[in-house]
Amino acid sequence: MSESRLKIFAGNSNRPLAEAICQSIGMPLGEATVTSFPDGESFVKINENVRGHDAYIIQSTCPPTNHHLMELLIMIDAARRASAQRITAVLPFYGYARQDRKDQPRVPITAKLVANLLVSAGANRVLTMDLHSQQIQGFFDIPVDHLFASPVFFDYLTKTKSDKLVVCSPDVGGMKMASAYADILGAGLGLVAKKRKNATTVEAINVVGEVEGCDVLLVDDITETAGTLTAAAKMLREHGARSVRAAVSHCILNEVAYERLRSGLIDELITTDSVPIDTRGLPITVLSIAPLLGQAIQRINTNSSVTGLFRIKGF
Repeated sequence: MSESRLKIFAGNSNRPLAEAICQSIGMPLGEATVTSFPDGESFVKINENVRGHDAYIIQSTCPPTNHHLMELLIMIDAARRASAQRITAVLPFYGYARQDRKDQPRVPITAKLVANLLVSAGANRVLTMDLHSQQIQGFFDIPVDHLFASPVFFDYLTKTKSDKLVVCSPDVGGMKMASAYADILGAGLGLVAKKRKNATTVEAINVVGEVEGCDVLLVDDITETAGTLTAAAKMLREHGARSVRAAVSHCILNEVAYERLRSGLIDELITTDSVPIDTRGLPITVLSIAPLLGQAIQRINTNSSVTGLFRIKGF
């Protein structure tokens, strides 16, 4: 399949990222009408020929999550009915990823449901980044290319590296990610144990590791209310941390999060443009994943390996 048969389209969730991806690989963004009827139903029309083409549909399922997910499904269906040869759903942020298991009686596994919906709509392949849990790839019976934002973060962090850096996970589940960051950055490793009170409130219990007089980097995959991050930052400062920064792949910030970030407990929040983000004058640094996704799209289109995209410069 030649690159000339490549077409990229986007829904309304994150058009600036889609445009940046196309710019990074020197391609125009495909023309498609994606609007809503007066009653709220989504309407999609692909305004150019995709018959026999390799179609990529870029859509983060960020708030309003259900609306953006429905847009994506309808765009995939439209491309399938227009006889696209292969359809790749590009989800920089995969919503519902935290509902990936039955952790209490009579609850759904919505991450699996979303996978089923994408396949049923007609997706032949999925390209995504920093899933909440790796096993979500197993929910699909089609190929999944799972990228990591870590090369983008490492490139930035090595320029601002401290001589007394400690990488901390704000919970037990993120220790593997924190360990990888610590190895590459040549830093110490720590953990903040937490107890969740409800969906928006978290209590930090204890710090494992030496952080006194150190610059701490908290790493996580997603934050909405910043409750875990600010609770961990408060505990770290009480244990003598010199500064606290956070590197989070997906920031779906709500009003509660902005209020917590204004407290000054976190010196800098580093994130990506996987979802649209308003910095509101706060110390939030947004790094672009457009070149990374652009390279992945090119490699998939030419049936090349995407393994090289996991490598960190200099390692």
